[in-house]
Amino acid sequence: MEVVQRLNGTRVAVLAADGFEKVELTVPVTALRAAGADVDIVSLRRGRIRGVNLHEPASRVTVDRLLSEVSVDDYDALLIPGGFISPDLLRQSAEAREFVRQFDASGKPIATLCHGPWLLASAGLTAGRRMTSWPGVRDDMVNAGATWVDETVVRDRNWLTSRGPQDMVPFVGALLPFFAGQAPTAEPAASGAVSSPQRDAPPQLVLDAMKWLPRPSLRTVAMIGAGLAFYAASGHRSHGSHARPR
Repeated sequence: MEVVQRLNGTRVAVLAADGFEKVELTVPVTALRAAGADVDIVSLRRGRIRGVNLHEPASRVTVDRLLSEVSVDDYDALLIPGGFISPDLLRQSAEAREFVRQFDASGKPIATLCHGPWLLASAGLTAGRRMTSWPGVRDDMVNAGATWVDETVVRDRNWLTSRGPQDMVPFVGALLPFFAGQAPTAEPAASGAVSSPQRDAPPQLVLDAMKWLPRPSLRTVAMIGAGLAFYAASGHRSHGSHARPR
C-alpha cells in the first residue's frame, strides 16, 4: 500500500508513437494507474496510435497530448516503451530528442525497455551510463558509449532500463518504487567497465512466435501497397514542384 500512496498524483508521460510494443505500454500503464499515478500518452500525432505484437498489428491507444504541447515541467517521470517501430520514429524527431534531453537534465526518472533506449542514444545521453536493452541493439548502446549489461533490470541514477517483454514482471516490479523515489540510486558505470558480450543467437521465443504468426490478409497487403503508392506519388509531386521552369 505504501507504493500506491506514494504514486498518488505522480504525473507520468508515456512517450510512444505508432508501432509501440503493446505489452510494453499497456502493462506498465495499467500498473501505474492502479498505483494512483496520472498517466498521459504523449505522441507525435493526434488520435489513436497503433500498437504491435512483434510485427503484427495490435489494438490502438488514444493520445492524450501532443509532444509539441507538453514540457518537462508537466511531468514527474517518463516512460518510453519499446517495439521495433515506435522508438525508430521517435529517434528521428528533434522534438522527442530534445524532450528526453531536458528530462534527463532535470534529474527526473526515466524508464525504458526493449528498443526504447534507441531514443536515449540518438539524444546523445548514453555515454558513461550503465544500462540494458533488447539484446539486438546491444551494439548500438555500446557504440553510443554505454556499458551494456545482459541483466533483467538495470538502475543507473535516474534511469531504469530493461531488456523487453520477457522481463515485464520484474520491470514493473521495479518501476513502481522507482517512480515513487523509493529505490536506492545505483552508482554509474565505472571507468573502464566492460559490457556483456554479444548474444550467440536471437531469443528462441521470438523465432517461434514469428514462425507461427498468421500471414497478412489480402486487405492488409492492399492497404500497405496503396500507402506506399501514395507516398511515392507525393514524393514525386514534391520534387517536381521544386523543378526550375524551362
